[in-house]
Amino acid sequence: MNEDLRNIVLGVLATGISASLGWLTRTYAVRRRLRRQQAFFGLPRHSDCLLVVNREAGGDGSVHRHDVFALLELSALIKDCGAQARIVQHDQAQLGFGDRTEFCLGGPYSNRRTAAHLGSLLPGLSMNTELDPVEERGAIEVGGERYRMEPGAVEYVVLARVVTGEGGRPVFLFCGQRAITNQAAARYLARHHEKLARKHRGGSFVLLLKVVNSQAYGPDVVEPVADVTRAALRAPAAAVPATT
Repeated sequence: MNEDLRNIVLGVLATGISASLGWLTRTYAVRRRLRRQQAFFGLPRHSDCLLVVNREAGGDGSVHRHDVFALLELSALIKDCGAQARIVQHDQAQLGFGDRTEFCLGGPYSNRRTAAHLGSLLPGLSMNTELDPVEERGAIEVGGERYRMEPGAVEYVVLARVVTGEGGRPVFLFCGQRAITNQAAARYLARHHEKLARKHRGGSFVLLLKVVNSQAYGPDVVEPVADVTRAALRAPAAAVPATT
């Protein structure tokens, strides 16, 4: 073998080895990223989860189109994990939590399951379900602060991941003042789940998000307002009766 041929053979071998190492590195990175995503959502391959849907406010059981869009956002995440979703109406989801991952969509006025979760999982957070007065409709109260909406201009949504129950699978809540805010929270989760997983290390979190000028920007402009995890998970102190 002359010198030129030997150099060619060595070059081909080096290229093949480099390509193989690059492929192995990329494959490992992709699989590692997938495992982290599956762990965050509690969705190992071939597992089942629940998508608990609400009803359109004042409707006949139909789902608001923005909530349908939110379901599509979540379905893509579930498919990426290699899991399967079962869609359940909010008034038919008579199940516990912890055995399977649950995505619960909508506020307590349109989703009984959300109302139950707020009472049992997030006792320190409440949402006004009364229609009057109008300015208080849908107001979110947590940590001594009250967040009122200005429809189409400033609206709020709670995005929560709560880990509880014997199975340890998380419950995700998308509790917004309007349907478009539910979609905004689902989209925020889809875009930032890796960052949220690193920050909260697989634990529970409750975030208050602000949807800015939805009448112009739709569900795309979302600003974090506060991490209200501590206040939301802690039951408010009982009022001390006045003495006479």
